[in-house]
Amino acid sequence: MRIHIMNLQDGDRLTADTFSDAGLHILGKGTVIRSEDIALLMQHRVDYVEIELREEGITEAEFFAASLKHASESSSADHKEQRPEEEMKSQLLQTVHNYQNAFLEALTVGKFNATMVDDALQPMVEGLDDQKDVVHLLMMLERDDVNNYTHSIQVGLLSFYIASWLGYSQKECYKISRGGYLHDIGKCKVSLRIRNKTEPLTEEEQLELQRHTIYGHEIIKNSMTDEVTALVALQHHEREDGSGYPMQIGKGEIHPYTQIVSVADIYIGMRSGKHGASNPNLINNLRDIYAMGFGKLNEKVVQALMQHLLPNFIGKQVLLSNGEKGVIVMNNASDIFKPLIRVESEQYRDLSKERTLSINELLI
Repeated sequence: MRIHIMNLQDGDRLTADTFSDAGLHILGKGTVIRSEDIALLMQHRVDYVEIELREEGITEAEFFAASLKHASESSSADHKEQRPEEEMKSQLLQTVHNYQNAFLEALTVGKFNATMVDDALQPMVEGLDDQKDVVHLLMMLERDDVNNYTHSIQVGLLSFYIASWLGYSQKECYKISRGGYLHDIGKCKVSLRIRNKTEPLTEEEQLELQRHTIYGHEIIKNSMTDEVTALVALQHHEREDGSGYPMQIGKGEIHPYTQIVSVADIYIGMRSGKHGASNPNLINNLRDIYAMGFGKLNEKVVQALMQHLLPNFIGKQVLLSNGEKGVIVMNNASDIFKPLIRVESEQYRDLSKERTLSINELLI
């Protein structure tokens, strides 16, 4: 049974050896698929594999339909096992309140209570390992008005996930999450007029806004002994090609924690229309981040984001540019950002072929 890797499930068994386009042996015949195997296949850009039929005697069409039904049921089951949405929302509001207190304290006295920060963040990240559907989580948290506080919290949470996908320990994941949580604390020293300005900033205003990285570095150093968290605040706008700020450093000088937070910061910023996003959309944002992985952002971090978020889109409801609603059923091998959509009329829209169609919105 030939199947696209995006439709693989834990427990599927390969019926043939799998090789990359370069001829590298990836997985052997008889391998029982696990989530890490799917990630490995994506890493080597393998699109299709041969597996045993999951149910004896069913046709290929029935098999495909069963796959879709299983994906939808699994998604629903995952949501039931996770923390209730209202509990997550309540925890987010409390974390926003605590971050606001730290922000205002840093504004008035140049430092914040580090214990208060940990007391706010730790409960928020506890249990994130159980939140398997990261796309759903991010979309759910986006229901609140986006501001500096909610942005920083979302960056902290996504940084935690990316760090875990890259194999960091729980302790390191928390430190990286805290770096994401505090990366913009220096904006408290930037004029509110500049922070809230909707029209383009003048050159002088742009330079002042960029100083938030330096302010943040100083504030964190005054508040806690964690030098790396301060470094993340200083470096999170640096780029591997030297085009960032404030020091225009290159690839070898950016701390690994910063590389993670930078990707999370840009991705979350795109969701609110920042960082030049003209049409905020989770899939379009991933496409733009993917392009930045060739020179500006760390490639391994970007690939981790791709490999773990793309499978989460399967089974999600979408609103298309022609007004139709549908469900993503498969990511196309030819263009992973133009998926196959099953619309309400039970027809299929292949966005890789119907180029005038696009996804306007993902529905939660």
